[in-house]
Amino acid sequence: MFDTVLVANRGEIAVRVIRTLREMGIRSVAVYSDADADARHVREADVAVRIGPAEAAKSYLSIPDIVRAAVDSGAQAVHPGYGFLAENSRFAAACAEAGLVFIGPPADAIDAMGDKIHAKAKVSAAGVPVVPGLSWENRADDPDVSAAAAEVGYPLLLKPSAGGGGKGMRLVTDPADLLPAVESAQREAKSAFGDDRLLLERFVTDPRHIEIQVLADAHGTVLHLGERECSLQRRHQKIIEEAPSVLLDEETRQRMGAAAVEAARSVGYTGAGTVEFIVSAKAPDEFFFMEMNTRLQVEHPVTELVTGLDLVEWQVRVAAGEPLSLTQKDIRLNGHAVEVRVYAEDPARGFIPTGGTVLALGEPAGVRVDSWLAEGAVVGSNYDPMLAKVIAWGQDRASALHRLDRALAETSVLGVTTNVSFLRALVQDPDVQSGQLDTGLVERRLDALVEPKRVDEFFVAAALDRLVQLMPSGPVVDPWEVPTGWRLGAPGGVTFRLRAGENEALVRVEGTPEAARVSVDDAEPVEVSARLRGNTLELRYAGEFRRYLRAVDGDLWLARDGRAIAVGERPNLLSTHADVDEGGPVVSPMPGTVLMVKVSQGEAVTAGTPLVVVEAMKMEHTVVAPVDGVVGELLVQAGQQVALDETLAVVTPEAGR
Repeated sequence: MFDTVLVANRGEIAVRVIRTLREMGIRSVAVYSDADADARHVREADVAVRIGPAEAAKSYLSIPDIVRAAVDSGAQAVHPGYGFLAENSRFAAACAEAGLVFIGPPADAIDAMGDKIHAKAKVSAAGVPVVPGLSWENRADDPDVSAAAAEVGYPLLLKPSAGGGGKGMRLVTDPADLLPAVESAQREAKSAFGDDRLLLERFVTDPRHIEIQVLADAHGTVLHLGERECSLQRRHQKIIEEAPSVLLDEETRQRMGAAAVEAARSVGYTGAGTVEFIVSAKAPDEFFFMEMNTRLQVEHPVTELVTGLDLVEWQVRVAAGEPLSLTQKDIRLNGHAVEVRVYAEDPARGFIPTGGTVLALGEPAGVRVDSWLAEGAVVGSNYDPMLAKVIAWGQDRASALHRLDRALAETSVLGVTTNVSFLRALVQDPDVQSGQLDTGLVERRLDALVEPKRVDEFFVAAALDRLVQLMPSGPVVDPWEVPTGWRLGAPGGVTFRLRAGENEALVRVEGTPEAARVSVDDAEPVEVSARLRGNTLELRYAGEFRRYLRAVDGDLWLARDGRAIAVGERPNLLSTHADVDEGGPVVSPMPGTVLMVKVSQGEAVTAGTPLVVVEAMKMEHTVVAPVDGVVGELLVQAGQQVALDETLAVVTPEAGR
């Protein structure tokens, strides 16, 4: 067994791998970029080595620097985690050349399954069913692309050959949309994977995404550990995963598991891997191979909870040459597990990436939380926006979902806007509860899932919090010292003008924090009392006891029941709808990097014309002209870093347009 293992990753996966290494008695070595100098994985490892600047290409993607760090730290093996170099055969080969064990499959297995086009041919030859499709390696404007697409048939899914994770994937239902979709997919694939080859694949209607976890040793044993359902997605990015799937019966589970085992055998696979299938909800006994991920998956905890196996431990043992001590008959699925991914993103603003400093953190008890967060952690725009995973187990699916919902209600990240409230809404969706899932469900329900919710209770809580802060300490002699609006001959009261996002309110408070009457705008007053206990605000609100996690950083952040709101006393300075109609500054929707400028100064544009493409955390966002007019000012160029709401351009309405 290894004495020291270097973890070539960051964030929650590095923290998770380090935890297992510690339990196995193995010394762990973390690597970090300048942006992660104070990150949690750095603090939890036995040793931490700087490998470069914040830019991933010069740190977490730098093969020479990571290999050098492993050798210099005395590591015998390297665990790649997932993402970054986890499926890079050159990295696996470089480790071997340096005398390091790569905790993953052989480099040739990574190559075989890393190319989706060749992978389909390989597994098809092994008898695994595949979706009809063709490869495309030419330019988007090649006229033959239309014929190739017609041969495959519509609806059509464009997929990068060299990568996964939903990057570069485009669904095309109308031939008129094909060329721009191919251009966009090739550009994103080239940026993400350095390879713009595409797979043109028939899109299965009412699709469900089912994947099989496999585990193989170097002694010829290949096992499957059951399936995971990953159908709840948005833009091909998984949101909720669960094990087992309610769609499969035992006979289909065994057939799909056997197909996954054959797919792994076909490339001489060793270690933990995942074979992904697409299944039509209308014909669940028919399934097609999509791809194989030659690494640990983000969603591996649900398999761990229903099988009782630690997949990272088995990865390490297999890499050390140990045989699997299990047989297929030993694998039993116990109960049900569901996982959600907590992201730094704002669902109300189109899921744009967010950021900030974690001011306060509330994590649920009684469930598993895989996270890299800690109070004081800085969430920037350099890397993937995933912050944590919350995973709940139950004897059955209903109890697992109930525990997950309650866990999300107890999850709070103050200082960074997250998707926790959206996740709760999705978990509570009737079709999710009943198991009527498909990969299009989230998009169909999106408006309802991100529907703005009233924030009146947060305005009341913020006003009482402010009132508590203003109260003088010690005995009060002069009534003028008490901030209650006291005056001769009248009951008085104090008014706060508050804002939260695009919401504003006038909150009037009469009385003291111990006994107040509060009204929001023109609503009827409500009896409220409040007190502070450390970083918690306790309220009696119309007879109901409520508790809020709180933190202050300019604005007052309050969290309750899975919702976190930043409330400020300044007027809302965001543009109104009328401002947009009149043109003017066009601002960045997120902190990030200008990927492309698509117009020039003085150019005439119409409403909806793409102006600038901004990229952050692997997400592209196209900023468009708000009105017909002329680009009066163009303030950015490709490669430039921009902040949230920074002005990118100014569009001036042109008379007569």
